[in-house]
Amino acid sequence: MLGFLRGLSGKRCPVCACATSESGPCPECSKRLAPRLTGYCTACGALAEVAEQPAALCASCRMEPRPWDALGFYGEYAGALRDAVLQLKFGGRLAGLGLVRGLIWRAYEIHRDRKDGFTPEGPDLVTAVPMHWRRLLTRGYNQSVELARGVARLLGVPLDARVLCKKRHTKPQSKLSARERKANLAGVFVADASRVAGKNVLLVDDVMTTGATLEAASRALRQAGVRRVEILVLARD
Repeated sequence: MLGFLRGLSGKRCPVCACATSESGPCPECSKRLAPRLTGYCTACGALAEVAEQPAALCASCRMEPRPWDALGFYGEYAGALRDAVLQLKFGGRLAGLGLVRGLIWRAYEIHRDRKDGFTPEGPDLVTAVPMHWRRLLTRGYNQSVELARGVARLLGVPLDARVLCKKRHTKPQSKLSARERKANLAGVFVADASRVAGKNVLLVDDVMTTGATLEAASRALRQAGVRRVEILVLARD
């Protein structure tokens, strides 16, 4: 895994930007980029206080199932992984894209091998959580689509970034409480049934916090007749 990460970039660490004699992340960032393999809810990814305990359903998901069939993520949104996501999301450039694409693909492999994870046969198509056109115009790219593009290519299935549409511009989720996040996204996504009805869909996003965005997007996919919804995110907050 370490060798794989080192082969993804040039002579500067794509996470901390320090000079390094080898390609990819520097030794310190490589150590901090280990995947989370235990200590989380298998349905929503909520992180347990004790990281070493087995992965299992949390109490909330036992009482109220999530609107998706499986979820996978690479690691906690902290440290080197958080730095890599912030560079991708707000750095105004895609220099570290190879690194994070490698990490999210590794997350897919990990959760495909779990008995309660992704289906072995894979999805029919890959899509991503959309941005409103105003946000897309400002940033210039949708980082979730760029992550999804790499996953789709490795799976050998189509990427369809037009499956979901965000109907209105919303407040940034990071500035809202959990209750406000749900209200902010109520009815905001619509899915094109002609593209997804009867299919298994892998929905990609960069970071999952409360899950409000992914829940709203998953419900829109369900309403459009999707047979199975699987969620893949890079980091879990």
